[in-house]
Amino acid sequence: MVKCGKIFSKFDSIQNYILILNYLIGTYECTIDVKGRIMIPVALKKQLSGILNKGFVLKRAVFQQCLELYPISQWEQLITKVNSLNRFKKKNNDFIRRFTAGVKFIELDTSGRLLIPRDLIDFANISKEIVVSSSVDIIEIWDKRGYEDTIKDATVDFASLAEEVMGQDDD
Repeated sequence: MVKCGKIFSKFDSIQNYILILNYLIGTYECTIDVKGRIMIPVALKKQLSGILNKGFVLKRAVFQQCLELYPISQWEQLITKVNSLNRFKKKNNDFIRRFTAGVKFIELDTSGRLLIPRDLIDFANISKEIVVSSSVDIIEIWDKRGYEDTIKDATVDFASLAEEVMGQDDD
């Protein structure tokens, strides 16, 4: 499992520097305590060092039985897109309701742990062993067995998927 990453800074104005999270790297095995707290791995914490104090949004994943942890800046970008949907279209309204179901604002406690609410633990079927995995600019939190099963299932057709998603047409 990889344990490295980058945070890039961008000059925003003469007086202020802001951190822009371009991508995260790493997959980490962790444990969750009986109260639902996880310790953010040190290597991941280093990648997030400039934005840890701003908080995160934790939500159910759309396509998988896992949780997605968004740094607040990534969440704001995403929710801006969601908020632009016409709410007078039923399918948009249904999507917004489902997309935001169970969304929680999360902060690290003084010991550097994240508290995962019980409803989200139940959704992701999380037991004691978990995997915290980067997914470009967000973090996925999985039950370890669910993560391993998903990765194993994906390897069967990954070459076809990679060609379809990333391949260039030669026409």
